Amino acid sequence: MTYESVIGLEVHAQLLTKSKLFCSCSAAFQADPNEHACPICMGMPGVLPVLNEQVIEFAIRTGLAMQGTIAATCRFARKNYFYPDLPKGFQTSQYDEPLVKGGGLSIDVDGESKFIRLTRIHMEEDAGKSIHGENLADPTKSYIDHNRCGVPLLEIVSEPDLRSAEEAKVYLQKLKTILEYIGVCDGNMEEGSLRCDANVSLRPLGAEKLGTRAEIKNLNSFRNVQHAIEYEIERQAAILDSGGAIEQETRLYDADRGVTQSMRSKEEAHDYRYFPEPDLVPMRVDQPWVDRVRAGLPELPEAKRQRYIGAYGLPAYDAEVLTADRELATYFERTVALCNQPKVVSNWVMGDLMRELNRHHITPDQAPVTPVHLAGMLQLVNEGTISGKIAKTVFDEMYQSGKQAQDVVREQGLVQMNDSSELESLIRQVLVSNPSQVEEYRSGKQKVFGFFVGQTMKATQGKANPKMVNELLRQMLNA
Repeated sequence: MTYESVIGLEVHAQLLTKSKLFCSCSAAFQADPNEHACPICMGMPGVLPVLNEQVIEFAIRTGLAMQGTIAATCRFARKNYFYPDLPKGFQTSQYDEPLVKGGGLSIDVDGESKFIRLTRIHMEEDAGKSIHGENLADPTKSYIDHNRCGVPLLEIVSEPDLRSAEEAKVYLQKLKTILEYIGVCDGNMEEGSLRCDANVSLRPLGAEKLGTRAEIKNLNSFRNVQHAIEYEIERQAAILDSGGAIEQETRLYDADRGVTQSMRSKEEAHDYRYFPEPDLVPMRVDQPWVDRVRAGLPELPEAKRQRYIGAYGLPAYDAEVLTADRELATYFERTVALCNQPKVVSNWVMGDLMRELNRHHITPDQAPVTPVHLAGMLQLVNEGTISGKIAKTVFDEMYQSGKQAQDVVREQGLVQMNDSSELESLIRQVLVSNPSQVEEYRSGKQKVFGFFVGQTMKATQGKANPKMVNELLRQMLNA
């Protein structure tokens, strides 16, 4: 039977606040175990939570960026379950009265645009961390680190609108980009700042009724999201083809083996025994607050992409690559502001700069070649001081030394040859040394022209002005 996969994602984004959701403990990532813990986030008797206002503002900002509706009132609820790293025995979250409802984002896959709807965006606190392993003081025991307890999260829940693992990956990439643009989450999946649960089910192609879903927990990379969903689709299809039934359950993805495996039977909402959090009153969000947050939103990726195509005349591909990362877009715009050569800058940023960023695993703002460096080098090319080929050498030297382009050119004697008489003499030597190729060219084999250009550039160590070389070569060959 042919099946249609139905996929929904629940994304947990850790917010970039200095303190936790309900107390003043630091929300920083790296710290000694249990250094960032207090009676409130450890659930001691008699303590009361105090809501972090910045978390609400970040949630409103996210809702607006995702085209959602900001509720005039919302409230927190207790989600009850027992786990060793959940000291309170419940998680403070939101249930039937979330802050944001609806919204969504558009994705492009295989040349087709598709709108992925959101069900809700709500605030909640993170749980702690259970630590197991051979390197512990007693490898037979498990240890608990409470630093993450109470760290503020947004849970962004999509409708089951995704139909493939590729769509799920593209959706998650675009969501990550938006969260980074608006400054609410750093998107660091390795540190767990952004993680994803995927709900996957199959149904016969053309059917309306949804199949039984399996939830894959805590996927922490785009690759894992795609591979886990692909495996789960194959697993469920094999069970259905053999006449079996899919069990509703929670599964984990083993990246080393490339398989999902059962973790526990899936609880329904009633199993969590949700009820309103008695220690927090309902929250009211007035329209002036929403309007202030809306006014402070930056230009979002899609709007920026359209502007790059319209104002800068960039191809759609360039605009997509440059706007996928906020810092890369900033680097590009600062360079263009200095030299006003959008397409040339785009080529260098997408080529040489991104190559070095990926090689050294750094971000654009950490690159030794700053927008000032790159614009200065391009100005030398534009003036004819250096050629495009020499610019490659200059860029590499700037990256290694941090020096400005003019200093590199002066110190290494890389100024472009623009003396026509000197070039004529060199070209004459090239033609005299290659009489058979001259005869081929003059007999109509135009392709051999590139040979002469290469020989001339080699003789000048790449310093000759390419435009002058081409002009002089044609004049002398056609004489």
